[in-house]
Order: sequence, then C-alpha cells, then structure tokens
Amino acid sequence: MWNEPYLETCCRSALHRLTLVGPYGRPERLTDRPCLLRLTGMALARQRADGRFEITDAGRVRHASEVLKTTGV
Repeated sequence: MWNEPYLETCCRSALHRLTLVGPYGRPERLTDRPCLLRLTGMALARQRADGRFEITDAGRVRHASEVLKTTGV
C-alpha cells in the first residue's frame, strides 16, 4: 500500500539535484526553492546553517525508490 505523500515532478527533480551536488548543497536563492522547502518539510532535505540545502538519509532512500526506481537500498 502506498502511504508516502506524492512528489510533484519538479520536487522529484529538486531531490535528484540534491544528490548531484553532494556536500556542496543547493543555494537557497534558486528557482527550485519552493520544492526544496517542501522536501525539507517532508524530512527529505534539510537547510544547513549556511543556507544551503542538502539531502537527508530519508531523502536518499526516497530518491532511490522513486527517482532511480530501485528497491532494497
């Protein structure tokens, strides 16, 4: 049974970009900021003290299952 909130295409893309930037994080002043804030509210990302966003462990799991379509991560 599906029990996770739906991620819009733009938010899935933002989640993927978080995996691509790695430890550098995403700056907060980009056009995907609304998605990054939504991901933060879902505990899939977090905003660091320097204002940049980074993926969380839960975000990595969700990325693997929903974006990469893998299981057993």
